[in-house]
Amino acid sequence: MGKLFVGVDLGGTKIYTALADETGTILKEIIVGTEANKGPEQIVEKIKSSIRNVLEDINIDDIKAIGIGSPGPLDIKNGLIAEPANLPFKNYNIVKEIKDEFNVPVYLDNDANVATLAEFKFGAGVNTENMIYVTASTGVGGGAILNGKIYRGSTANALEVGHTTISTTGRRCGCGNRGCVEAMTSGTAIKKAAIEALESRVETSLREYENISAKEVFIEAEKGDKVANEILSEALSYLGAAISNYANIFDPDMIVIGGGITGGGKIVFDKINDEMKKRCLGTILNNCKIEKAKLEGQAGVLGAIALAMMETK
Repeated sequence: MGKLFVGVDLGGTKIYTALADETGTILKEIIVGTEANKGPEQIVEKIKSSIRNVLEDINIDDIKAIGIGSPGPLDIKNGLIAEPANLPFKNYNIVKEIKDEFNVPVYLDNDANVATLAEFKFGAGVNTENMIYVTASTGVGGGAILNGKIYRGSTANALEVGHTTISTTGRRCGCGNRGCVEAMTSGTAIKKAAIEALESRVETSLREYENISAKEVFIEAEKGDKVANEILSEALSYLGAAISNYANIFDPDMIVIGGGITGGGKIVFDKINDEMKKRCLGTILNNCKIEKAKLEGQAGVLGAIALAMMETK
């Protein structure tokens, strides 16, 4: 048997662990609840138990490395999960803990970077050399592959694309700044804009819903509701402008877009492409492809596997 890799996608609500071969084919997988409220020790024990589960009947000598993707902030150089918003860790050395347990190399990176690696290695970005990944959902995040390698920056916090400024007078972001891409274009931003509309006297079919989210805005926009279409036009124009900026900065072969916003379908990509035609330099525009992410629910775990592979080359 060839060398095998283990990936762990650590999230606030679930831990997804998988065993894969050198092609990224998942051979065994398990998903368990994180139960973050029970503390860091039980989370680490769940990770260990999940790894043992996928390694059942496998010779540990066949395991080349383990990769872990986690929400940040992280100290990747020292293997630490610093203090994520939705996990009870504080400067916890997860790499040492797992390495001591299984006696194989262990690598850690943030969830946006591993999703980027997944799309580059196994998804839409296969055969690219320079690729930007943007995920637009509840928030907006991203990552970059430059000259075939993940780009992390000096503190391993590069590509915080959601917190680049797209409007100096725009909506207040959770980070405290005004006009961040996340504050203007995310699913959360679309929901807030819909709620603001409903608090006015404007006529809109969005009033038919007891609870409103970005999903309902997309549904009603497709039916022709004027207000829903105005909300999406503004949010997606900002997203397209942001992606145009990333294209002009990095000159990539491809920008891969993932996250819940892409579920909105053709309107999303039409708007992004329209903005890019307005804003990108011609040579960059003609070279850069815009593609929908392929891996979605498996991006985290396949990215952790890709991390393990690429770090042990």
